[in-house]
Amino acid sequence: MNWIALTDINQLDLIIEESNSKPVVIFKHSTRCIISKMALRGFESDYNFGDDFLCYYLDLIANRDISNEIANRFGIEHQSPQILIIKNGVVVYNESHEGIDANVLKSYL
Repeated sequence: MNWIALTDINQLDLIIEESNSKPVVIFKHSTRCIISKMALRGFESDYNFGDDFLCYYLDLIANRDISNEIANRFGIEHQSPQILIIKNGVVVYNESHEGIDANVLKSYL
């Protein structure tokens, strides 16, 4: 996968703008959690959408402030691991833990 590292809170403005032309995925991952590691591995192995989505990876341990801002801006409760799909500046889908499934993405193209 071609992950874009989400490391700066100002990238959220860009993500909102980008979501007007292409769906954006944010994968929030805790590098200290085995469940998060398994969810990430499963998502990556099932992802087969090429560049149909812009995919951002957020390391929660290093960037908790960005996760908090995501919760504030989009009105989505923080979870870890968590996946969000953003279209036209709005979160249209979010899921966490074992509910994360890359196959769901096809319905958001």
